[in-house]
Amino acid sequence: MDFFQEKITTIHNFYSDTDRMLQHLQELSFVRPAVVVLPMLYSEIENPPLPRIIDELNKCTFLKKVVVALAADNREQYRTVVDFFERLELDHLIVWCNGSRISSVIEEMKENELDITGFSGKGKDAWISLGIASLYSYAIVLHDADIINYNKEFVAKLLYPIVHPQLNFYFNKGYYARINLEKKTMHGRVYRLFVRPLLDTLMRDVKYESDILEYMQAFRYTLSGEFAFTRDLALNIRIPSDWGLEVGMLAEIYRNTSLKRVCQTDLGFYDHKHKELGTNPSEGLTKMVNDIMVTFLRVVNETTSTQVSTSFLRGIQVKYRRSAQDLIRQYHADAVCNGLEYSRHLEERYVEIFAETLMLAGTQYLKDPSGALLPDWARALSAIPDLREQLRDAAHADLEEVIRNRA
Repeated sequence: MDFFQEKITTIHNFYSDTDRMLQHLQELSFVRPAVVVLPMLYSEIENPPLPRIIDELNKCTFLKKVVVALAADNREQYRTVVDFFERLELDHLIVWCNGSRISSVIEEMKENELDITGFSGKGKDAWISLGIASLYSYAIVLHDADIINYNKEFVAKLLYPIVHPQLNFYFNKGYYARINLEKKTMHGRVYRLFVRPLLDTLMRDVKYESDILEYMQAFRYTLSGEFAFTRDLALNIRIPSDWGLEVGMLAEIYRNTSLKRVCQTDLGFYDHKHKELGTNPSEGLTKMVNDIMVTFLRVVNETTSTQVSTSFLRGIQVKYRRSAQDLIRQYHADAVCNGLEYSRHLEERYVEIFAETLMLAGTQYLKDPSGALLPDWARALSAIPDLREQLRDAAHADLEEVIRNRA
């Protein structure tokens, strides 16, 4: 426990009076309505965390709506998810993001010179659902569907700094300790062993021109997928479509608002479904590291005078490896003193693979430095003013078809 404040405001978990917070959120919900956006794959209905998430969301009576951003392979899967979410008592909408009706709306966007058909994955699904959620909300919370120890406080803590009229933050990112308390294991390897040492390395190399990297370094868990922001901010940022989503979004927040309106909140301990390392840059944690590295290089290129080149990448690779190895020694000491299982050999192996991936990602970036960013909603609405309503209506039409077939 500490009092330390970063370049952005840090809201610690000194003493959480949850009842007071929930009551105030209930009162504020009438003037500052909030919506949760929940991106998910069809396969996640088979995972134990999702029923718990639904049970806890049912306790969040201060929410106006839940928008589920679903990726499903066929109509049968979509119907199964609709049935599954009947246990959610809050008003909710299942958005079949890759279904034929939503896809038809996305296809028609090309007539207005807005083509996002080349994008896929969580980023695109989040973009679609954020647009729909903005029709109902002042504030929007986005979090994953695989959080093992999820509880209603997650949503409350993310929302409160945004909707509280004396605070008026525009963006709040959750941070937490990635510890499995039952198995006594330390997780979060991509952040601990890649993002943190990479940020340290980039900070040293770009020196005084590193305001945005300094800002990113202030976040205690850069890769957290749990955050809240105002509707207006959500409509004015561009969202990456790949695993660089969290880092790319932080860069967009930096460009679009004042640091005084950005905060992070302690969500305590956190555990979710863990990804495998992967055997190549197209899968698992290796894919994540690849996309994150490309995003960081884009940020460096866009915001500093540093020339990204092969020699620059070689230097970064060597310094990154040394920085990560130093951190492993520190993590080991932390684990030993807290009675956690910890394999220095396995951690070193991860660093070796991440270092190789760093160079592969850098080479990929040099070949094609163009960004993989979806257009912001402000631009989309300028071209197609009723686009959000079209997407919402398509989602409702999918739902109505399920209801008709039941009858």
